[in-house]
Amino acid sequence: MCGRFAQQRPAADLADRFAAEVIVDDPGPRYNVAPTTDALVVVQRDDRRAVTAYRWGLVPHWATSLSAGTRAFNARAETVATSPMFRDAFRRRRCLVPVEAFYEWRRDGKLRRPHAIRRADGDVLALAGLWSGWRDPETEQVTRTFTIVTTAANDAIAELHDRMPVILPEEDWATWLQPAGAEPARLRALLEPREGLPLELFEVSRRVNDARNEGPELLVPLAD
Repeated sequence: MCGRFAQQRPAADLADRFAAEVIVDDPGPRYNVAPTTDALVVVQRDDRRAVTAYRWGLVPHWATSLSAGTRAFNARAETVATSPMFRDAFRRRRCLVPVEAFYEWRRDGKLRRPHAIRRADGDVLALAGLWSGWRDPETEQVTRTFTIVTTAANDAIAELHDRMPVILPEEDWATWLQPAGAEPARLRALLEPREGLPLELFEVSRRVNDARNEGPELLVPLAD
């Protein structure tokens, strides 16, 4: 599962990292991004790769309202190719969601203790995502939305949760972003759990539990 994450880097830095161009105003650093809010994503159309911002929670084109995306902030890797909600986006509209960290919770009795997961070397994590465009039938306004693909947790994450976002290494970015022509079997292979990722996990403040809280202190390791 992935229900909260941090995006600290400026959009221009992400554009350099992903060999893309920025086509959106920089929202500034965010440490507690939650579903139904806008977040930065990397998309590709033909030969153009761009950093832009879409709404988190995928709404397929056939949905009757934006509320369809409220619970579609994750897509299971095992069914993403066949689910009516996600299969069209899986075929043609894939994206990367660049994050500094994502959060997961460990239950301790009645408490939910948040933990941050990030790369030990400080580099950005590229999460596998899907996107879609939805047109409001009353205003004709198009809203672009996205979801994060999840898979079975690897050994490092399993102590917290049985699911984790799919983390794509740099050598797979181009394949995942390819708008058309990628073999479905090859794409599905990218969604398998990966061991040996350079990740570190640490407990953080329970202020993360409230999506209204923001600030760099949310990503500071909790003192022992």
